[in-house]
Amino acid sequence: MKRIIETEKAPQAIGPYSQATEINGTLYISGQIAIDPATGQMIDGDVKAQADLVLRNIGAILDAAGYTYEDVVKSTVLLTTMDHFAEMNEVYNRYYAVNRPARAAFAALGLPRGALVEIETVAVKNP
Repeated sequence: MKRIIETEKAPQAIGPYSQATEINGTLYISGQIAIDPATGQMIDGDVKAQADLVLRNIGAILDAAGYTYEDVVKSTVLLTTMDHFAEMNEVYNRYYAVNRPARAAFAALGLPRGALVEIETVAVKNP
């Protein structure tokens, strides 16, 4: 059965989509950008600051659905330029230092609200 996940501890969707959807023990988290959930506004800051907030927001969604970072099996990272890859990677490593998920990273021509980084995530519950 499909379950829609919503939490006030992460940014509300800015379009016709859910923060996350769970089905058959798999959680699909929509791409997250560095929006402060308290204000609904993009934060000022470099790619490190943005990546940190994005990953904290992902953590809040994981928690709301009953998952943890340990359950993450796949991430897709979008960056406005691959010049930001090393800085994003530094932050990403703090959240996934062990049991690292599979990952893809791409440069995108533009991201919503002028974001420098966007990350979507897939997590799976082990039975």
